[in-house]
Amino acid sequence: MAGPVERKLPLRHPAEIPTFILLVVLNFLILAFLIDILATAALIPSALRGTGWETLVHVVAGAIILVAPGLLIVRQVQRASIRGTAVQLSRTQFPDLYASSDDFATALGVKPAPDLYLTNGNGALNAFAAQSGWTNNYVVLSNELFANLRNDNREGTRFILGHELGHIRLHHVALWYQLVLCYSQLIPILGPTLSRLREYSCDRNGAAVEPNGELGLILLTAGRYAADYVQASELVDQGRHLGGFWVGISQLPRSHPWTVRRIWRLHQLGLFGPADTPTPHRPRHAHEAA
Repeated sequence: MAGPVERKLPLRHPAEIPTFILLVVLNFLILAFLIDILATAALIPSALRGTGWETLVHVVAGAIILVAPGLLIVRQVQRASIRGTAVQLSRTQFPDLYASSDDFATALGVKPAPDLYLTNGNGALNAFAAQSGWTNNYVVLSNELFANLRNDNREGTRFILGHELGHIRLHHVALWYQLVLCYSQLIPILGPTLSRLREYSCDRNGAAVEPNGELGLILLTAGRYAADYVQASELVDQGRHLGGFWVGISQLPRSHPWTVRRIWRLHQLGLFGPADTPTPHRPRHAHEAA
């Protein structure tokens, strides 16, 4: 059973909170701007007043404001959909995954432990954490994360599970958190930047509870058919040298950091072992092992 996570390393990226505060401020400025447009129209240029453009501005402002109440509906509908299409895990339904979730929730201080669901990935390698209402946290895992390689990817699946519990621990799925970002997170570059920082933070949580979970990220990089053949040491070295102007530019609109960089960062922090000594990964196939 996993014990409480040691606090030797902050389990949150140091740039996440400052970026979050910036977007919260922008969110309230956007909300104030939208309310002013609808209530007084003082910010609408005089040349547009009394024209069809003023009407269009009002319609757009009203539609944007509806993002917040729409969020409440989406959260509830998503949970209802998961309950109707996925398998809820328990002490007798996939007991190993359920036990890992329970242990990790204790280790990370997530109370109560979230519900855990297994869904048909339809070929997609995916997992996510979410919340309905104010406190109903849950995690959804795709069966593709361990289909046909479940025994070999035990630690990798546990890392991904720990990563998703990190989203709950750091309040990323909380209603209040999503409401204070519901407008500003739509800003190009800034919104994705905060999202990438959240992923880095949750990687730290996942590696803290499963330090041998490197295969989880290798799986996301190479896919389940090729993950067993990847040389982890070379992938870490690839991440070490990943950089440059175009690499940075191409990442700006993305919600997730480059997976190769995520692996390197966890080695750099010592959460997957020292940067020069990646977690040993034994190929599953006998002919390659020979």
